[in-house]
Amino acid sequence: MLNGSNTIAAISTAHGAGGIGVVRVSGPLALEIGQKISGAILAPRVANFHNFKDLNGTLIDQGLILFFSAPHSFTGEDIIELQCHGGTVVTQSILNLCLKNGAKLAEPGDFTKRAYLNNKIDLAQAESVADLINASTEEAAQGAVNSLSGKFSIEINNLLKNLIELRMYVEACLDFPEDDIDFISEGNVKDKLQYLSETMMHVMQAASQGQLLRDGISLVLVGQPNVGKSSLLNQLSGEDKAIVTDIPGTTRDAITSDINLNGIPLNIIDTAGLRETDDPIEKFGIEKTWSSLEKGHIALFLVEASKGITDYEQSILGRLPTGIKRIWIFNKIDLLNSKAKLKQLNNDQIVYMSAKTGEGLDLLKQAILNEVGFKQNSEGSENKFIARKRHLEALESVHHSLQNAQLKITSAELVAEELTIAQKYLSSITGEFSSDDLLGEIFSQFCIGK
Repeated sequence: MLNGSNTIAAISTAHGAGGIGVVRVSGPLALEIGQKISGAILAPRVANFHNFKDLNGTLIDQGLILFFSAPHSFTGEDIIELQCHGGTVVTQSILNLCLKNGAKLAEPGDFTKRAYLNNKIDLAQAESVADLINASTEEAAQGAVNSLSGKFSIEINNLLKNLIELRMYVEACLDFPEDDIDFISEGNVKDKLQYLSETMMHVMQAASQGQLLRDGISLVLVGQPNVGKSSLLNQLSGEDKAIVTDIPGTTRDAITSDINLNGIPLNIIDTAGLRETDDPIEKFGIEKTWSSLEKGHIALFLVEASKGITDYEQSILGRLPTGIKRIWIFNKIDLLNSKAKLKQLNNDQIVYMSAKTGEGLDLLKQAILNEVGFKQNSEGSENKFIARKRHLEALESVHHSLQNAQLKITSAELVAEELTIAQKYLSSITGEFSSDDLLGEIFSQFCIGK
């Protein structure tokens, strides 16, 4: 348990009216506060119905109160949960009463942070709590649950165990140079480094899939006016999000739609058609199109199948952000009596389809998944886990150090140094080595009461 920690309290249910509201208290004063409010002696893990009274004995509400004694609680500290009638006035009144009895208002993520600091969960598991709350698809929620249960951490810890064992062997060779051991061949160092690298690539691939489930993909529909962007948005979203007319320039502002593609959240932005115009409103919409492209992952570039890629589209390509991927959509094949198909042109995918009829829509969805490298797991979502950008950055640093170790294989000192660096980055994922600044950034993204 944290030494000298204060007692925190917060409303743990969503703001607004509801069937019940929950006020959570954690810390050394939790039991005392719970017993003062309920006027009862509380036994651990027993739900009891009590009156909740203020300091003057005035009845505030009636409800259930539960006591979880340390260390057998979420935070590892004494916890009291007061379940009252839902509503902002009632829950706020009970929270205020907890504060008057000695508790301090919790900051965002305080309860989960204490669980981490008290070794109830590691840092990757702590992050998955927020990811589970914010999940926008069933697959993302399942991945967050898997991470919370420790599946991601097990992958990291197994890799860390093998890395530490190899590092210990190499450093032992440095400590006893008089033994004149050929540390490379005797310890199979080269093979073990190769195994670590291959395992690392497997974990990185799984983590990249997990990041897609968490963060999703931002798609920006780009093209000349009246090329079918709004029709495509309606097909992808499954509803009439955008107005479709034969009049060029109908879309003046960016229209967004959130959908689910194989469990990946997609944020689709329909933008104003890119063309020269004197209309000040349409011109403003075109400016927002370029702004949307700066934030997008993939540009869905629509052209008419009968015209193909013209000089106009080529001129726009030079203005696209360097980091954005693109998929060409040759639209309106229904006017040509052509069939839907998916082709490869240099490094770009081309989808021949009809945004009006929906023919070729499945091919477009497959092209999107291809572009981000998403592979459907045949074993099901129960084996996926959620990962964050910082996890991928750490894994990439580990992979880089392992590659360097392989290049420096003839020097035990340099191999040991690279393994030390790799261990530091790998340990940062689960929080064995984490700065206070990193912890502050992570837990500040939580909601209050969690």
